[in-house]
Amino acid sequence: MLNVAVVGAGMAGRSHANGYRQASTVFGPDLPEVRLVAVADANLPLAQETARRYGYQRAVGSWQEVAADPSIHVVSVVVGNTLHREVVQGLLAAGKHVLCEKPLAGSLADAEAMVELAEKAAVAGQVTGVGYSYRRAPAFAALAQRVADGGLGTVSSLTGHYWCDYSCDPGAPWTWRYGGGPGTGAVGDLGSHTIDLAELLCGRVELVSGAQLSTVVGERPLPVGATVGHRVGAVSEETRPVDNEDVAAFTVRFAGGAVGSFSFSRVAFGFANGQGLDVSGTSGRASIDFQRPAEYLLDDDQPGAGSRGPRSVVAGPLFPGYEGGLPTDAPGLSYGYSDLFVWQARAFLDQVAGVESPVPACASFADGLHTLRVIDAVATSARSGGAPVEVNS
Repeated sequence: MLNVAVVGAGMAGRSHANGYRQASTVFGPDLPEVRLVAVADANLPLAQETARRYGYQRAVGSWQEVAADPSIHVVSVVVGNTLHREVVQGLLAAGKHVLCEKPLAGSLADAEAMVELAEKAAVAGQVTGVGYSYRRAPAFAALAQRVADGGLGTVSSLTGHYWCDYSCDPGAPWTWRYGGGPGTGAVGDLGSHTIDLAELLCGRVELVSGAQLSTVVGERPLPVGATVGHRVGAVSEETRPVDNEDVAAFTVRFAGGAVGSFSFSRVAFGFANGQGLDVSGTSGRASIDFQRPAEYLLDDDQPGAGSRGPRSVVAGPLFPGYEGGLPTDAPGLSYGYSDLFVWQARAFLDQVAGVESPVPACASFADGLHTLRVIDAVATSARSGGAPVEVNS
């Protein structure tokens, strides 16, 4: 039996809680029984609501109570980025397997320390991972496999964007997302996902250049009471400065020689959740738009020259993780963002149990550290007027 808990009961925390609840319903029967033990949050009523909604045995008011429970084996950490190191360190010290939300930490120094903690924990058999949920979307996984198999020829370029509008309202309350310094705003919150996906297609980013960061809303009112996710609640007359970026743009060079350009924004009106990538090679090109998550567009040299053009490749049982990953897994039926967390929870539990999984494994803490090094290079390039910055390996 695998006993699980979630630290953090907000928007993403609920997604993890639901993911573990459904993990045993997807794929094969090899996974041990999953027991939903606890949801922890400093906002105890929120923890109680999430525990009730998703069938956990109890709610507690601190991560320390989870760490102190010897019956709990697996824990997701889904709190503000600056809290990740303290919570993960305490849970690893208590012998837990830990899945930490992205980005790995609130600072590069914290991420480096967390990688060292994970390496020591691995000696004792503890499993760690980072929650990059999009990498298990079947359409993206199928596209990544096509690229890896040479289906686009030699990859030459990539463009990636993640545009959202959750910060358009200047009256929306200040939360932890608006603090942390350059690189921790639109790049860390949104762009970390897209950077991870781009590297699965093109290899590691080794150089960042031309970075520009912009803060559109310079200060925000403080909330009255607790805030959850991107909800707009009651605010006070007191304000606090926003010290990270609303918008970011930069270019990169990948280790394989391809070049890339990225654009991230949390003030892009009309984009509730607009992430997409376009990748080009010497014999094909492909695009994926996560607002149409169960397909990607492909244009390659398989058809004759007179009938070439982009065609939609629709998700079906031949895509990684599709068959057995949905209650109705017939071709052409879509899936949603919440399904990604179910597959993520199953992938991590499979890692813990030593079971072969039909979906990609969770990113390692070392992968999460690398993403933060890319983000640090973006911030450094922006401070120096867009100068090229090498990404430390």
